[in-house]
Amino acid sequence: MYCTLLKAKLHRACVTHAELDYEGSCAIDGKLLDLSGIHEYEQIQIYNLANGERFTTYAIRAEDGSQVISINGAAAHKASPGDRIIICSYESLTAQEVAIHKPTLVYLDELNNITHTRNYIPTQAA
Repeated sequence: MYCTLLKAKLHRACVTHAELDYEGSCAIDGKLLDLSGIHEYEQIQIYNLANGERFTTYAIRAEDGSQVISINGAAAHKASPGDRIIICSYESLTAQEVAIHKPTLVYLDELNNITHTRNYIPTQAA
């Protein structure tokens, strides 16, 4: 039996471009892809904090160090430059893998600079 868990997250990334006429995908700064472990062409989920939109697309590589987060194609209707988003990827793991799994969490500021990383989400207090 497999369980699907969070693999990687880019938390509060800032959309830099929304390109309706570009081939569909989400272009992500290559350094952010490498650090998070998200692969080019990997399926990703995007959660828009500005408008509540949630959608699926795939990652493509933007220039390393460019700080680009570009929502492309039809998804460009779901996000605008300046929107803060959460980009997640997931993976299927065996029960043995679940027991030792730690996601890669990358936290970003409004310019898509890395503020910190973690491999856990703190317990939510009441």
